[in-house]
Amino acid sequence: MSFFNDLIQYGYLANALAACILSGVTCGIIGTYVVCRRMVFLTGGVTHASFGGLGIAFYLGANPILGAMVFAVMSTLGIEWAGEKGNIREDSAIGIIWSLGMAIGALFMSMRSGYTSGDLSSYLFGSIITVTGDDVVALAVLAAVLVFGAILWLQPIIYVAFDKDFARSKGIPTRFVTYLMAILTAVTIVLSIRIMGIVLLISLITLPVVIANALSKSYRVITLLASVIAAAGNVTGLIFSYNFDVPPGAAIIFTLTLMLIIVKLLTLHRKKLAATA
Repeated sequence: MSFFNDLIQYGYLANALAACILSGVTCGIIGTYVVCRRMVFLTGGVTHASFGGLGIAFYLGANPILGAMVFAVMSTLGIEWAGEKGNIREDSAIGIIWSLGMAIGALFMSMRSGYTSGDLSSYLFGSIITVTGDDVVALAVLAAVLVFGAILWLQPIIYVAFDKDFARSKGIPTRFVTYLMAILTAVTIVLSIRIMGIVLLISLITLPVVIANALSKSYRVITLLASVIAAAGNVTGLIFSYNFDVPPGAAIIFTLTLMLIIVKLLTLHRKKLAATA
């Protein structure tokens, strides 16, 4: 109970809790689109490419999250453009941007005066206690945009996620939807970096969707379930991390992995019962 007792006394814990819930909602919504479009590798590439923006921002003395945001948006738009035009295979473009972003980040971080290897750890593996009130506000705005957008535009997004040609035949502006979702994916990734870190963030986007998909095949239901599961996993991992002094990112991943194992076992058990009935 020490977490809940300290929650009232320490503002950083309240920020961390709010960020966990809001990040769960945003990653659940975006993650459903990412998994359905089979863009998980792209997400990993953009996540790691954003490190280049972090390094440049650190070197220039600018806001590192803003630097990562610019780099992530440019990277995801570049990958989408390369895949659409066909000049470079999408997987090749992802690999190039992935490695180039990490190399740029490491280079500029090493050039910064007073650099130590510890400067990297909070961004590579997350440092949820550094979440600020501004981070929470940004996540809240993003969550509101995604929820509102999902309510109004869910059907076109579903069409684009599963079959672009069919969506185009329905008169849906597929290019606009694709690029808009790419930008929102990049923003979601960057705003969640403080919670999970660059290395672990891809799991927060994919694991809740995989768990939800084991319970339902409906895109709408998966979107809702994935958001709830991600938020619950984040909060549970945060509490476990605080009470047992373990890294929050790792605690969240272990929590979500355990949830996946339990859901899969229950699903298999239910199928066996149905087969023997």
